[in-house]
Amino acid sequence: MEWLEISTDNCPVQRTLDVVGEKWSLLIVRDATNGVRRFDEFRRHIGLSEAVLSDRLRKLTEAGILRTVPYQEPGSRSRNEYRLTRKGWDLWPVLVALRQWGETHDPDPDGAVLDLRHTECGSPVRAVVECEGEHMVLTPRDVTARPGPGARRRT
Repeated sequence: MEWLEISTDNCPVQRTLDVVGEKWSLLIVRDATNGVRRFDEFRRHIGLSEAVLSDRLRKLTEAGILRTVPYQEPGSRSRNEYRLTRKGWDLWPVLVALRQWGETHDPDPDGAVLDLRHTECGSPVRAVVECEGEHMVLTPRDVTARPGPGARRRT
């Protein structure tokens, strides 16, 4: 079966984009990986309306990417902070790859907004595709794509 003969109804890329493919959702995840936790912080930093932010936070929470943790400031009502779940942290390499692509193909003339470095040695961090067996960095030419067990013929 060739790629054009395969149905994309169950494509994992499509399913992922259904959850985080909307621009604001990934920006919320980006901010959460950088320590933003509270509704007002997200709203101020990203510049979203309250309605859109509420909707995106709800969807990310329902998808298991964020979880809510109650907190209460003295003299105020109880509110929720938003924290990444393990599922949410698993999106971190995607954000690193998007950042890397943007800095390569549409760099800011003043330089990187965020400098990611390995804590132990201080070297820059980058996203790569790696062979599980030989732990080699791969390019698209090094990879063969074949229909997997979930592939279905287009109807």
